[in-house]
Amino acid sequence: MILPRVALQTGQWHDLDVNSLGGGDTMIRSKRVIAALAATTLVAGACGSSPKPAANATSGKTYTIGVLTDLTGPGSNTGSTTLQGIKAGIGLATKQGYHIKYVTADTGTSLTQTLTAAKTLVEQDHVFAVIQVSVVGFAAASYLTSAGIPVIGGNVDGPEWLTARNMFSVFGYADYTKVQTTLGQIFKQLGATNFGGVAYSIEPSSYDNVKGSAISAQVAGLKVGYLNTQLSIGTTDMGPIALAMKSDGVNAVYPAVTSQTSFALVNQLRQLGVSFKALLPTGYGGDLTGGGPGAAQAAQGVYFTDGFEPFEMQTAATKRMASALKTYAGWTGDPTISEYMAYLSIDALVKGLQAGGSNPTQASFINTMLGITNYNAAGLWGGRTSSFALAGRGSVSGADNCDWITQYSGSTFHLVPHLDPICGQNVPGKTVS
Repeated sequence: MILPRVALQTGQWHDLDVNSLGGGDTMIRSKRVIAALAATTLVAGACGSSPKPAANATSGKTYTIGVLTDLTGPGSNTGSTTLQGIKAGIGLATKQGYHIKYVTADTGTSLTQTLTAAKTLVEQDHVFAVIQVSVVGFAAASYLTSAGIPVIGGNVDGPEWLTARNMFSVFGYADYTKVQTTLGQIFKQLGATNFGGVAYSIEPSSYDNVKGSAISAQVAGLKVGYLNTQLSIGTTDMGPIALAMKSDGVNAVYPAVTSQTSFALVNQLRQLGVSFKALLPTGYGGDLTGGGPGAAQAAQGVYFTDGFEPFEMQTAATKRMASALKTYAGWTGDPTISEYMAYLSIDALVKGLQAGGSNPTQASFINTMLGITNYNAAGLWGGRTSSFALAGRGSVSGADNCDWITQYSGSTFHLVPHLDPICGQNVPGKTVS
């Protein structure tokens, strides 16, 4: 059925399609055409001249992309903000002369619905490429690869990013079965001595990440007191786990799960009077609001990892992204991890179009992307780069095994001395079984 049309802040209209997909699954598909000529006219009126398109932009050509993300279900506490990053990225792409429209497909954080949604994007919407920001995206990976569809997004769900030649991660190519020194170094610097970690049983990157982090802690001299990789995705029933961590003397907490599950664990530990250092891979910035009721209180004193420069650094790259989010998506404040990845996915798409010349096919675009070996994440890696080539994938996490760390206090995030960023290295001979 067609829902009423709603006006966005840009003054454009948005049609919302709700289609039944069978099996009770629902996919929300939204179509938005970027009015490049109108946008150019507005800029000309405000500034006195039009922005000059990129020299090799395809004049008049519109690229339709699919956005595969977790708009509903347990993953929506982070995935629900993906479209803000998409809008910010498209706004900047339009100024560079690239006309992009998007169709959204909701995974529902369901393996079955993820595959169905991906098929709809390819077979009905005929998208040129897919932007994938999802914790269950691995369910559609084989299909998208066999269909020859370029996929750009974040290596946050499974190992398919390391081997599929059509998949390009703006999050870097971490091989979560390898062990890095980074996390252990952070906990050691924070004064923790006993590691406890939890992960989801269904998500490969989650359970491999926490296992590798436990080994990293051991390498740094910490004891591993508690490790649980059997959580159901999105669970908030963390009372028994908190009791077990307390019993085992855990004081270094690393939940490789969504912010909602993480804050539920932190809350339970506080209620039990446990003194601990918590390092969360999700929850920074806008994701804090997705952590559920009481998340801001639970986050007091908690440390967060970020694979990109946090906005508190006020660099040229963070200011540019902040401006784009505000201008094109109406978003203010710190970004979510989904906004980072969506914004950079559009940036990477444009980089591939710039390098590929006019009228690229999906196959030629994939080949072009494989030749980009110095992607800099729109400057958000602080001058570091990563390669989209197949060779070398999995050798480092993100850019040079670096993480940026913030600590939440009061109502704001704060930079942490000597940890912005902290960069490690792979531990020789250590892998996750």
